[in-house]
Amino acid sequence: MRIRLATTTAILALIAGSSPSLAQTAQGAAPGSQAAPAEGESLREIVVTAQRRTENLQNVPIAATALAGDQLNEKAVARVADLQFAAPSLSVTDAGLTQSVNIRGIGIADGNPSVANGVALYVNGVFQPPIVSTSDFYDLAGIEVLRGPQGTLVGSNSTGGAVFINSQAPQLGKWGGYLEGSFGNYANRTLQGALNIPVTSNLAIRGAGNYQQHDSYFTDIGSYHNEAGRLNEKDARISVRWTPGDLQAIAHAEWVDHDTGGYAYRPIIGTPYAAGRVGDIRTLDYDAPTKNDERGFQSDLELRYRLPGDITLRSLTGYVFKRIYNLYDSDATVLPPPATENQFVSERELVQELNLISPTTGRFNWILGGYYQHNVIHVRISQTSGAPVDPTHIVIDDFKTTLGAFAQAGYKITDRIEFQLGTRYSHYAVRQEGGVAIGYGTIFGPTGLPVADLGSRHKDGRLTGKANINFQVDRDNLIYAFAARGYKPGGANSSVSEFGPETVWDYEAGWKSTMLDNHLRTQLGAFYMDYHDFQFSVIDTSSGQSGVSNIPHASIYGVEGQVQARIGHFDVDGGFAYVHSHLERLTAVNQLLVPPGTTLGPQCGAVVTPGCTSYGPYTRDAGGGPNLLSPKLSYNFGIDYEISFDDKTSLTPRLNYAYVGPQFTNLFYSPVTDRLRGRGLLSALITLRRGKWMIEGYGTNLTNKQYVSGHFNNNEFYGAPREYGLRAHVRF
Repeated sequence: MRIRLATTTAILALIAGSSPSLAQTAQGAAPGSQAAPAEGESLREIVVTAQRRTENLQNVPIAATALAGDQLNEKAVARVADLQFAAPSLSVTDAGLTQSVNIRGIGIADGNPSVANGVALYVNGVFQPPIVSTSDFYDLAGIEVLRGPQGTLVGSNSTGGAVFINSQAPQLGKWGGYLEGSFGNYANRTLQGALNIPVTSNLAIRGAGNYQQHDSYFTDIGSYHNEAGRLNEKDARISVRWTPGDLQAIAHAEWVDHDTGGYAYRPIIGTPYAAGRVGDIRTLDYDAPTKNDERGFQSDLELRYRLPGDITLRSLTGYVFKRIYNLYDSDATVLPPPATENQFVSERELVQELNLISPTTGRFNWILGGYYQHNVIHVRISQTSGAPVDPTHIVIDDFKTTLGAFAQAGYKITDRIEFQLGTRYSHYAVRQEGGVAIGYGTIFGPTGLPVADLGSRHKDGRLTGKANINFQVDRDNLIYAFAARGYKPGGANSSVSEFGPETVWDYEAGWKSTMLDNHLRTQLGAFYMDYHDFQFSVIDTSSGQSGVSNIPHASIYGVEGQVQARIGHFDVDGGFAYVHSHLERLTAVNQLLVPPGTTLGPQCGAVVTPGCTSYGPYTRDAGGGPNLLSPKLSYNFGIDYEISFDDKTSLTPRLNYAYVGPQFTNLFYSPVTDRLRGRGLLSALITLRRGKWMIEGYGTNLTNKQYVSGHFNNNEFYGAPREYGLRAHVRF
C-alpha cells in the first residue's frame, strides 16, 4: 500500500510538472471558508502569523506546516493527536493525563509539572499547560506547526518546535456564521456553530460552541462496568474585535468541559501484569472505578496600535486555568493485589508579551519583545498497590516563572538576498514544595510517614537565537539556510536531585517553490540538531517518583518535504519526513522489571528504613540507540476530485492516507515491551455542496486497524477504531 501511494504521488507530481496548459486564475478562498474551489483556480495563499506578522508561508524561512480551518476537516484533523497524520515529523503518543506531542522526536521529557515542554502548544498565542489538551477543534482560522527549536520569537522556549492553534476572529461589518451537526457509529453526535454579529462599524462579536458525545470504544467486563473512553464534551467561546482608529483589540474567552469516563488501557505484553489481560484490545477488566473530569478556561487580549512610521506596538495578555480529576485502575486487571490511583491536578497561568514590530517595506526590518509567564501548579495523588505501606500520598506545589527579552532584525543586502539575526535571553525559576508519605491512617498515624522531600528551588537562563541567510531566487523560489540555538530549562526532581537545562544547535537549509502559475507548491528541507544535556524521563531514586536526568549528547538529523497541487478538478497534497537520531548510553531503572505490589520509595541506605527501595535488581544499561517517540519514517497523502453539476452544486470525494513509523517508548529498547509498531491509517470524505449547504459522509481508520497509540508505566493505550457517519453544514 505504501509503495503504491508513493508511486501515485510521484506520478501526479510529474503530471503537474509537465502540464503546459494550466490557466492562471484568481486567488483562492479565504482561510477557514467552506467554499469549493472553482475549476482551474490556483492554490490559495498559505498564511502564518507565528512570527508576529501576517506572512505568506512560501516567503518565510522556516520549516512549518499550516492548515486553514476547512483543511482540518479535509485531512480528518479533529484534535491535536490527529496532527501527526497531517504534519511531517510530528508524532503524538497517548499517556493518559497528557499526550506527548513530539516534533523530530522532541517533546515532554516527563509528566512532572516542574519540567518544561520540548514542544510548546499555543492557543491564540497563549502557551498551554499539557493537561486538558485533547478537546475537539471548532471554529478555527487555522493551525501552524513550526519544526525545530524556537529560541527567538516564540514565547516559552522549546527545543523541538511549536504548535499554534488560532481561533476565528470576529469580522467587522458582516453578519454570518455556520451551523454543523453530525451523527455516526458509537452513538457519535456532534453539534457546533458560530455567529458573527457586527455591533457597529468598528465593533464585532463572535460566539461559537461545540458539543460532542460518543460511547466508549471498549467493554469493561470488570465489576464496575466502567465506560472508559466515552466522551461528553461541551465547549464555548466568545470573541470581540474593536478597531477604534489606529488601535485593534481582539479578545477571546473560552470554556472547556471534557469528560471521558476514565482512560482505557491494558497491561503491555511482557510486563508483570500482562497475565491479567483478557479478550482483545477493546476488552477491559478493571476492579476499580475510573473517572476523568477535565475543566479549562482561557481569556486572552491582543492589542495592536499603529505608531508613526507604521511601527506596531503589540500586547498579548493571557490567563489560563485548567484542572483535572482522575480515578485509575493502575494495573488495569482484576489480579490481586488491587492497584488504584486518585489524582487531582490544577494549573493557573498568567502570560504577558510586548512587541514593537517594524514594517517590512524597506531594506531593514525588526522586532523587539519582552515575555513574562507565571504558572502555579497543584498536584495531589493517592496510590494503593497492595503493599503493607499503602496508601502512598504525593503532594506537589510548583511555582514557575519564565522571563524573556528578544530581538530579531532583517537586512536586505540586495533585492534578493536578506540576512536575519535574532537573539533572546531567557530566565527560568521554579520553586517546588511537597513530599511523599506512606501509610496514611495506619501504624504511621493519620498523616503517614514522610519518605521523600520533593521541595526544591532551581534557576537557570540561556542566550539563544538564530542567524539565517535567505535568497529569493525569483518571485516563486526561496532558498534559505540558518543556524539556531534552542534551550529548555532544567529543574529539580526532589530536594537532593537536580537536572540541568537542555540546549541544542540546529542547522537547516530549505527550498520553497511555487510553480505552474501557483498550481504546484513544494517545501523541502534538511536539518541537523546537536543536543547537549538532553533531558529524558527516569525513575528518580531519591524519591521513587518519575523524574528527569540528562544525557550528555544526542544528535538528530533528517529531511522533510511537502507538496500541494491543484490540477484541473484534482487537489493533491502530501508530506514526508525521514528522521534519524542517536542517544549516548547510560544506566537507569527499568520500571517494567518491578514486581506487582511494589511501592517505590527512595533508595535504601546502609540502614533499611520503611518505604525505601533497593534499585539494584531493576537497574540496567540503557540508551545507545534512537531517540524515544521518534519514528524514522512518516508520510501523508491526500487527493480529491471535484465533480461540478452547475455553478452551485458539486460532489467531491476525498481520500487520505497517513503512515507513522515504529518508535520506541523506553530507553531499554525491548522489541516486546518498549516499541510501538508503525501504522498506516486510511480516511475518506464524500462532500455534496449546494450553495451554502454541505452534506458529507466521512470515515476514519477505514481498515479498522488495531494499534497501540502510547505507553505509560506498565500499560498501553489504543487508537480509535473505524468511525463513520454523516455531517451537515450550512453557512449563513
